[in-house]
Amino acid sequence: MRYTVKVTVLRRLYHKDLYEQYGQTAGTPCTKVADGQEFIVGVDATMPDGFCSWAWSEIFHYVLVLARGGDLHGAKPGVFIASCADGYRPVLFLLERMGPGAPPHGGAAAPRPQRESLG
Repeated sequence: MRYTVKVTVLRRLYHKDLYEQYGQTAGTPCTKVADGQEFIVGVDATMPDGFCSWAWSEIFHYVLVLARGGDLHGAKPGVFIASCADGYRPVLFLLERMGPGAPPHGGAAAPRPQRESLG
């Protein structure tokens, strides 16, 4: 089954100390997105209009796992926190699987079938 995925901008961070030490110009938090901004990724799992292509290249594989019904290690079923790779000003994204049959945020996923033992 395929699902839509909601991508929410949780936080835009800015490491002023790193910019001052290693950057060439004065920096700011990312200006391509805003805290709280939401994007919906359709069942085709293509980048939503207006989304940063650099950030998309970093989070796409996590979005795809959720969109195809999978879960990610260490996260509650149907959700994951991902980030872009800009070390000076990273952005944290909340990814949430949506749609019929998707577990509620933080809820339990449907039980997975058990594999038979090979031994």
